[in-house]
Amino acid sequence: QVQLVESGGGLVQPGGSLRLSCAVSGDMSSINSMSWYRQAPGKEREFVAAVSKSGLATAYADSVKGRFTISRDNGKNTMYVQMNSLKPEDTAIYYCAGGAYFGGITSIRARDTTSYQHWGQGTQVTVSS
Repeated sequence: QVQLVESGGGLVQPGGSLRLSCAVSGDMSSINSMSWYRQAPGKEREFVAAVSKSGLATAYADSVKGRFTISRDNGKNTMYVQMNSLKPEDTAIYYCAGGAYFGGITSIRARDTTSYQHWGQGTQVTVSS
């Protein structure tokens, strides 16, 4: 059994920063790639960023590229996303996900929700003045 638990969400002013964490527990052998997704009210869940098992390869949605940085610490079984220069349109529930996908992290497959079998419950990020 694998559990993912997000933390670090909250209310921040435009231009501010937040760092989200995703703590993983359980059978880590089933986790290769990991990712962050987000879902705003009335919208579909969308890909934000992904990181390979080693942490050396990353991929980002165009909307967050240059502002968000994804990383993972395998020794601590934790994944992070550092979010800078936040905008009101970044407001959403942020979900972390992990799965068996072991292909190229920049591929379309790495952005597909079906590549990730394990999901967290989400953490709310609100960007507002």
